[in-house]
Amino acid sequence: MDAAQQAVVDHTTGPLLVLAGPGTGKTTTLVEAAAARVEGGADPARILILTFSRKAAVELRDRAALRLGGALAPQATTFHSFCYGLVRAHQDTDLFNDPLRLLSGPEQDVMVRTLLEGQREIRSIRWPDDLRAALTTRGFADEVRAVLARARELGLGPGALDAFASRQGRPDWKAAAAFLSEYLDVLDMQGTLDYAELLHRAVLLAERTPALAAAYDVIYVDEFQDTDASQLRLLRALAGPGGTLVAFGDPDQSIYAFRGADINNTLDFQGAFPGAAVRALTVGRRSAANLLAATRLLTTRMPVPRLPSEAVRAHRGLTPTRDGGRVEVYTYPTAGAELDDIADILRRAHLEDGVPWQDMAVLVRAGGRTLPTMRRALIASGVPAETDGADIPLRHEPAVSPLLTALRAASWAGCGRR
Repeated sequence: MDAAQQAVVDHTTGPLLVLAGPGTGKTTTLVEAAAARVEGGADPARILILTFSRKAAVELRDRAALRLGGALAPQATTFHSFCYGLVRAHQDTDLFNDPLRLLSGPEQDVMVRTLLEGQREIRSIRWPDDLRAALTTRGFADEVRAVLARARELGLGPGALDAFASRQGRPDWKAAAAFLSEYLDVLDMQGTLDYAELLHRAVLLAERTPALAAAYDVIYVDEFQDTDASQLRLLRALAGPGGTLVAFGDPDQSIYAFRGADINNTLDFQGAFPGAAVRALTVGRRSAANLLAATRLLTTRMPVPRLPSEAVRAHRGLTPTRDGGRVEVYTYPTAGAELDDIADILRRAHLEDGVPWQDMAVLVRAGGRTLPTMRRALIASGVPAETDGADIPLRHEPAVSPLLTALRAASWAGCGRR
């Protein structure tokens, strides 16, 4: 533990934002801070750790349990899992005999598209004429899903969205408000929730149930830069005024705006949580000096307003623990040339420099579109390649693609198509 990490561990009262870049010991600091409270006599049940992925939650739970040597560890869970438990615990048993069920993404897609297709015949919603022709297209359904999710993230119900649409003179938004009302009715009839609605209902419960604000002595949040408006409201309700909330985030890693993540939650942290302190972890243990220097050249061009400048400088001016590292930039005339050269660089590193295959990695921007092609190209060039199954769409899996082709052929044959 360095001095910056220890300062976070020693923080006992009030909100705190910790600017923590990759390789700065964020997870270690979070686990040590929670463990220190337990060892100091705090009830583990009154310590909550929230993160975004099941994998991260399991890692935090395991590390906390290992650190505490078998003693009862704090609760570490995802936002969605926590919200589901909250909504389930307060579910009206008179209205729902069975537990509310979460819709998967594909299930929600089918529901939205089915409701939109029904609008071609029923016409109960006044969609603008220029949109009505698109009601049955996948692209329009995706846009409608995004509007529904953003509306619930912002706490807007059908009435509020309709009023806003009227003020803005947007008939398309008025139609979306009517569709939201119909969609929510269907969710209720089926006893289901989508993820945006789950968060919305959890926020309402937290805001209307004072006992929840007193349930936790401290709340730790991992990857705070990925929070959206609903998650911020949830945290404010759970922490209460002046409550102890320790959020770890990196404004330079905010990449999920397309999912509703709002970097302003980080930039306005001291406004959302009055009296909050801002600290930075300052030692980079993962990357060598040259890579940190290259990263700094990029991040210093990205403005980070409203956060204390001293903390931002410390966050971006990481002290490396080792020298070296190499940063090179290549450009290619075609995508094929790029793939060929990546494979060649990896082969040379393995055969000439003795670098083990497992010590190499290729990062891509859009996994769903790029990874299948990348994997095929590397394997064809004699480079063993493994990808995380979660990063590959199911339809691109080698075992699934032929099955989908066969089903497609059978469907076309049944429709008399060739």
